[in-house]
Amino acid sequence: MNWKPFLLIVLLLTWNLCAQSSDWPCFRGNPLQTGVSGTTLADDLQPVWSYQLEGGLESSAAISENTVYIGSLDGKFVALNLETGKENWNYQAGDEIKSSPAVDHGTVFFGDEKGTLHALDAESGQKKFTFQADAAITASPAIYEDRILVGSYDQNLYCLKPDGSLQWKVETAGYINGTPAVWNGNVVVAGCDGFLRIIQISDGTETHKIKIGNYVGASPAISGDHAIIGTFGNQVMSVDLKRYRISWQYENPRDHFPFYSSAAVTDHAVFIGGRDKLLHALDPETGKAHWTFNAKSRIDSSPVISGEKVYFGTTGGLLFGLAANSGKVVWQYDATDSVLSSPAIANGKLVIGTKNGTLFCFGERSKAS
Repeated sequence: MNWKPFLLIVLLLTWNLCAQSSDWPCFRGNPLQTGVSGTTLADDLQPVWSYQLEGGLESSAAISENTVYIGSLDGKFVALNLETGKENWNYQAGDEIKSSPAVDHGTVFFGDEKGTLHALDAESGQKKFTFQADAAITASPAIYEDRILVGSYDQNLYCLKPDGSLQWKVETAGYINGTPAVWNGNVVVAGCDGFLRIIQISDGTETHKIKIGNYVGASPAISGDHAIIGTFGNQVMSVDLKRYRISWQYENPRDHFPFYSSAAVTDHAVFIGGRDKLLHALDPETGKAHWTFNAKSRIDSSPVISGEKVYFGTTGGLLFGLAANSGKVVWQYDATDSVLSSPAIANGKLVIGTKNGTLFCFGERSKAS
């Protein structure tokens, strides 16, 4: 008898270890970029509200203290009530917003395509400061203690002080599209130069540069002392951050397409979407596939683990919830337009946007209905 599926079910029950609260304050939910939510969702998710942003959505939402924060491609940034979808405030940035926001200690941070990092008061939307890079900021900021870490298409990783002044910057040899992860007082970041870098947050010293050989548009996810990341070379790889080497590589044996989605990881499984139209569930120790699911369209949306389920969207406009142990569809919704955004899950709600600008909030069916 194959006990692996049953063992995986048991292991899934212990999975929310990386999530420190039911909030979703940043892209992938926490500084390790694990994509693990601290809340579970109802089995029969229903639309609770929707909100229209005219410019379209590629950014993913952050959720903090019952407020949803998200920016659109027309430069509008909004704060919405999580329960009702009612707008609390809005702010106009100077250009398209693809950067997913990060919320920390009453401040919300995000970048725009002009290279401006905006820091706003989370309650009022009033500007606290801006910082100007030399090219687009598509990545989400990462917060470590009182430092703000963000990459830019000007090929630099920046570390800012709480007032927005520059602490240090590290130059790379390519665009930085993904959000950096924080690991043991270091920032772990990859980009379009084919390297994964480990940089000390205290002073910006680059301690190691590990060759991974292909462009990376995704964010590294930390599982123990390993960074899991997909590349544009049809690879998902695990990089040992202590031995500074690649532990394993996984490739679709038949279809060679990039991985733009960021992985969701625990000690027991890796979930990642591909432009091969598959969601891949991998063993984090070996890289071998537990299962794959054919979504029938490209998956650029980064999956999120909530309880025993994995949620993501597709460019075909479908939203899926799969059983994490088997890949069986347990929930599906037709959003009617391409989904590039990734789920944000907090307080029993799932929030995700479409390319045409519809922001959906899903939750439990009202008992009064």
